[in-house]
Amino acid sequence: MRKQKTVKESYVIMTELVLPNDTNTLHNLMGGKMMHWMDIVSAIAAQKHSNRIVVTASVDNVSFKESIKLGNVVTLEAKVTRAFSSSMEVHINVWAEDIPSGKKVKSNQAYFTFVAVDQLGNPIDVPEAIPETEEEISHYDGALRRRQLRLVLAGRMKPSEANELKSIFDIKEEEA
Repeated sequence: MRKQKTVKESYVIMTELVLPNDTNTLHNLMGGKMMHWMDIVSAIAAQKHSNRIVVTASVDNVSFKESIKLGNVVTLEAKVTRAFSSSMEVHINVWAEDIPSGKKVKSNQAYFTFVAVDQLGNPIDVPEAIPETEEEISHYDGALRRRQLRLVLAGRMKPSEANELKSIFDIKEEEA
């Protein structure tokens, strides 16, 4: 039987201060810097879950809902949503806070996928992720659809093989 860990065991919170070198000419946090921080926090969550070295396999759509200003405190929260054989999906939420004004907004969210590897860089099995809360169960339930969509978009799975996505691709059972 595959080893198991709860989703909450992978939870990571990281806090950063937006400094002048992190911003563009409009004094907003640069997207690349945000992606860098998101990659770090999510890699730590994947490492906590797998107890292994991990490599980034994919990054889903990252939308910037609110700009993050110079001087804001950025809080990134990440946790594994589901684990497959050697890969793990990690969900990240990003909050921006202007401490003097007391204003805090959710700026970003995304899903990153990591693969656990051994010392030679070969994929290695990871524990199953066990969701406990309603939110964790919701992320867990959607993870297989998101995984199949990633594989189809990467050309690593045929749409007809993506059982969880048949309604999206309008594939009839007799075509599959």
